[in-house]
Amino acid sequence: MDKFDWQIIQALQKNGRLTNQEVGDMIGLSASQCSRRRQLLEQKGIILGYTARIHPQALGIEITAMVHVNLSTHGAKSKQDFQDLIEAEDQIQEAFSLSGDADYILKVVAENLEQLSHFVTEKLLAYDYIGHIKSYIVLKKFKEQNHIMIRPKLSTY
Repeated sequence: MDKFDWQIIQALQKNGRLTNQEVGDMIGLSASQCSRRRQLLEQKGIILGYTARIHPQALGIEITAMVHVNLSTHGAKSKQDFQDLIEAEDQIQEAFSLSGDADYILKVVAENLEQLSHFVTEKLLAYDYIGHIKSYIVLKKFKEQNHIMIRPKLSTY
């Protein structure tokens, strides 16, 4: 990757709707050069895709919770079953396997506390392999960043 690839990534992280012409104008490349580089970045799996950011409250999603989950057993089947549950549930926005006090932390959204309670008791606690759950309601979001900090690693020849 050279400086142009890094600049393309930076520009697209800020605005994924930019055309190749617009990105090219910003970084000093033609639209066709930018297009070729962008396609290569996509093929290499560096650019994973393009999405729209949605305001949750505008759609009636009022609650965000961080849910710490500990499994009662840590065998391959229980881990796979839990990962299948995570993939199947749209209320789970993000999921992380952790070291420390919890095995997993889930970012869960809900329309209200009743829906969150139903999700925890009827979806999560319904599975035998979930040993302990601790939920934390998000009171206020201070920062949300959806882009990767970029520090280009340029070769020195």
